[in-house]
Amino acid sequence: MQFIWMPPQVVPFSCMIRGGLQDGMSITVCGRVLLNADRFNVNLQHGAEVVALQVNPRYQMLWVGPGYVVHNTHQNGTWGWEEHKFETPFPRGQTFSLQILITQESYKILANGKPFSEYKHRMPFLDVDRICVVGMVELSLVTFHSLATKYLIYCNVILYILLLWLNQTVPYKSIIYEGVQPAKCIIIQGVITPQAKRVEFSLRHKTGIAFYYSLCFDEDVVVCNSYEDGTWGNEEQSGLKLFERGQPFQVTICCSPDNYKMFVNGENVCTYSHRYTKLEEIDVLEVSGDVQLSFVQP
Repeated sequence: MQFIWMPPQVVPFSCMIRGGLQDGMSITVCGRVLLNADRFNVNLQHGAEVVALQVNPRYQMLWVGPGYVVHNTHQNGTWGWEEHKFETPFPRGQTFSLQILITQESYKILANGKPFSEYKHRMPFLDVDRICVVGMVELSLVTFHSLATKYLIYCNVILYILLLWLNQTVPYKSIIYEGVQPAKCIIIQGVITPQAKRVEFSLRHKTGIAFYYSLCFDEDVVVCNSYEDGTWGNEEQSGLKLFERGQPFQVTICCSPDNYKMFVNGENVCTYSHRYTKLEEIDVLEVSGDVQLSFVQP
């Protein structure tokens, strides 16, 4: 376990990745794009000069330009060909979560919990030993997560208090400050226990449960529901997908004006329409059941 503390919002940011990248590792970068940003970079590097992956959101010079994202590699003193995504999930002035999943073939990039792009390796990912973030962005959190090694880099004292890491007690309960707002994403990582029967995720308000997501392993079913005025609503059921006993997982719950979208290991497995619409009042996250948690970003 490695901790590095720094004052909030320190950019440029650079940190060694202890042990380098591994197949199956994930890196999460959270922050806020400045209102007048023209660009920022998240780089996975070998030393100071070689960039294996650059994620480079760019914005038009006009104040309200929508922007786009460039991926590239810099090696042998030269930039390669740019790969473009002519859209941006990183609006100026907004918070964001960027996740990079490392596989043998490519980097899989998620933005705010949703699959965004894939970048094939142009150099061995095992050579990467550093992450750097530069440009017009404020950082709140950078984390590294893998089965063999888990360590967090905190850039904000408040987030240190909020984050759950390394086998914290279940049942787990945390305040969601300012409630669940559109574009809010909650990230939960952990491992299902080998003899698991049930795991439950709940988004609560003072008098009920706005979103209840229950994994029922013996029945091989997922149940979604809401609890209001002392009564459970109509259940929405689906097959148990991507969760396996004894296996790690990452859940991302993304809130939109109309619904919640549940992503498991980057794949959208559930869309649940709001039944309780006062989103700002939904301010508690709970996780219970047969699970060990390693990381939570409420």
